Amino acid sequence: MTETIDGDAVEHTHEPHQGVGGKLNWLRAGVLGANDGIVSVAGIVVGVAGATTEATTILTAGIAGLVAGAFSMAGGEYVSVSTQRDTEQALLRLEKQELKTMPEAEERELAEIYEGKGLSPELASRVARELTEKDALQAHAEAELGIDPDNLTSPWQAAWASLLAFSVGALLPILSIAWAGVSLRVWACAAAVVVGLTLTGWVSARLGDAKVGRAILRNVGVGALTMVVTYYVGVLFGVTVG
Repeated sequence: MTETIDGDAVEHTHEPHQGVGGKLNWLRAGVLGANDGIVSVAGIVVGVAGATTEATTILTAGIAGLVAGAFSMAGGEYVSVSTQRDTEQALLRLEKQELKTMPEAEERELAEIYEGKGLSPELASRVARELTEKDALQAHAEAELGIDPDNLTSPWQAAWASLLAFSVGALLPILSIAWAGVSLRVWACAAAVVVGLTLTGWVSARLGDAKVGRAILRNVGVGALTMVVTYYVGVLFGVTVG
């Protein structure tokens, strides 16, 4: 967005805009899904590697964890977003009914919202009237409810995004532990996981304008703790059963 100040064009490069914010939210959700895939499946394969050296057993456990985790996350996202969408649609139906039965009161309510944002009563009334004349439901839904009626969240889109993000993240520990030899497979998996979590920590920090070092340390710390605990649980189980 640009505006002219004293004859010079000034570009606003850091202002949030509708659409951009939505894309960032999806990207952030994708990063978190990949992060979950890395940590949870790394915990599974490292834990099983602590109990046995059988590559087939380790890979079977990892793939099972990938499939179960991906579908679990997809199902959870679908249910969650479906509930959110149902609520938004119910609120929109109620708003549409109120606009039909009490249009004057609704227009005044919209004007009061803009007065609360700092507009003068006269300007707020004019803005409310013109927005209502253009698209009453759109104006009231965005101002009162924070909902864009033309851009409701899709539960299927959320489900597929979670499934794919988790799967991509989960492939990292599976492929790394499958590639290395018996003596190095746990260390190879750990190294790959640290790299992956460093990347997701960096991206999430950049998206949230947070401190990169702290985000990476937190990410890697959680992943490392998960692998250490699950590895020794596997060792203890292997010794006990073996």
